[in-house]
Amino acid sequence: MHTLFDLKQLSSASSRRLIRDLPPTEQPLNRLYHAGSQSVSNAELIAAVLQTKDALDLAHDLLQLAGGNLLRLPHLTRVQLKQLSGIGDAQAARLQAALELGKRVLMAETDERPRVSSPADAANLLMYDMMNLEQEHLRLILLDTRNQVLEMPTVYIGSLNTSVVRIGELFKQALVYNAAALIVLHNHPSGDPSPSPEDIRVTRQLVEAGKLLDLEVLDHVIIGRNRWVSLKERGLGF
Repeated sequence: MHTLFDLKQLSSASSRRLIRDLPPTEQPLNRLYHAGSQSVSNAELIAAVLQTKDALDLAHDLLQLAGGNLLRLPHLTRVQLKQLSGIGDAQAARLQAALELGKRVLMAETDERPRVSSPADAANLLMYDMMNLEQEHLRLILLDTRNQVLEMPTVYIGSLNTSVVRIGELFKQALVYNAAALIVLHNHPSGDPSPSPEDIRVTRQLVEAGKLLDLEVLDHVIIGRNRWVSLKERGLGF
């Protein structure tokens, strides 16, 4: 895999292909128009968004920067994107806007707010956002009396540990939104969602605190890479 330095060097090489020099049938926008969006490659879609003179080669460099993992693209910061020669503020903003729009379409609500009736529902709501994060994030799914989603705030970033996680802070958002119940989710950056002893201890504390506040903690779901674990289903901490 190329380092950021390697990629920058590659981006300035004289062997870069210019879009204008490609046959019209191979230019990304023409390919998109004539072949349809489902027929073009990831690099061609990115090139169509970037619209630089060497957009196709730059798109390949960008995919390398993401480690070949398309799901990592939304998590690249503007600073990381601008490590590539040819991506400035405008190109970085255009790419981030396209990725955010795709995420919003994916997460768009239907006629009513999403309803969570199973651990799978909870995991599917946040899997895309959480499975490639490089730090542990703890999020809540706040539910009304019909198990419809009120809000999904991030309440903690960092290793889950009973000595630093303030249980009261986790319930603050639930009280603000007058939630009837909540589901706790956090990710394991390793990709393995197996619960640790600390995960179970935090869960136990959350469940007990919820009883005192008359706020039911329905589950604690751990997100891995394309996998998840429900502590409620395993009887851990509940």
